[in-house]
Amino acid sequence: MSSITLSTWLDAARPKTLPLAIACILCGSAVAAQTDRFSITVTLLALVTALLLQILSNLANDYGDAVKGTDNDDRLGPKRAIQQGLVTTTTMKKAMALNIVLTILSGAALVLTAFDQTADILSFIGLGALAIVAAICYTVGNKPYGYRGLGDLSVLIFFGWLGVAGTYYLQTGSLSSAVLLPATACGLLAVGVLNINNLRDIDNDKACGKHTLVVRMGPRWGRMYHQVLLTGAFGCFALYAMLEHAPLTGWLFILALPLAIKHGKAVWSSPDGETVRPMMADIVKVALLTNCLFAIGVLVS
Repeated sequence: MSSITLSTWLDAARPKTLPLAIACILCGSAVAAQTDRFSITVTLLALVTALLLQILSNLANDYGDAVKGTDNDDRLGPKRAIQQGLVTTTTMKKAMALNIVLTILSGAALVLTAFDQTADILSFIGLGALAIVAAICYTVGNKPYGYRGLGDLSVLIFFGWLGVAGTYYLQTGSLSSAVLLPATACGLLAVGVLNINNLRDIDNDKACGKHTLVVRMGPRWGRMYHQVLLTGAFGCFALYAMLEHAPLTGWLFILALPLAIKHGKAVWSSPDGETVRPMMADIVKVALLTNCLFAIGVLVS
């Protein structure tokens, strides 16, 4: 791996997707900051662990899609490291193994810092192991779940419910039902990012046997589904603000609504995958801005 440049590995890590990992930790930590058990150390360790898991997933996707032939000249997304011949499959597997070791070390430090109860420690070790397996098995293996239309559910779980609510629990040692609303909102926005990816590559995915949810429902329903994801996310944030009797500052996330509406209209009117391609950056901006504004609103309220 020494002959491969640092920029190659940075590209393989797909830094443009990393805000999704950051967003769920920010949301969970912001809600936890309203309690007296908030810890900046736990927040930073959770952030490092989440980023490592996201990078592991990206490396595994590079490997899995390359091996299965899904990364080909017909794919509209950015060319990945193995596809360009910059990294061999063997080297990529070594990189994944190193990432797993780093993730385990970071996760262990996180759990041991956050908890002193054996049950909590063992539970989160189990969740961490599940997260590692999920990151790899999205595209790797004989029956990758990303090829069976289950990617959306996985993203909702790991970037929403576990990412946000799990961070809250790491901070507080308890779980509030109210935190499930921002957790769901954060997860739905992350699913939106995946949906744009799948809308863009729907034709190639279908030809390669990658039966994403969009491939299964078709492009028109996929675009309608995108509107539901955006609407559901803002609806969950709004319901949380109402239930918590948030002051005006607790509604800061509404400032991102015009950008989300503009993006939703563009997706709805897009005729094909080629026109969807530039919208990946837009949905990442919508997701990150909305989550950050929500977190800031909660903190200043």
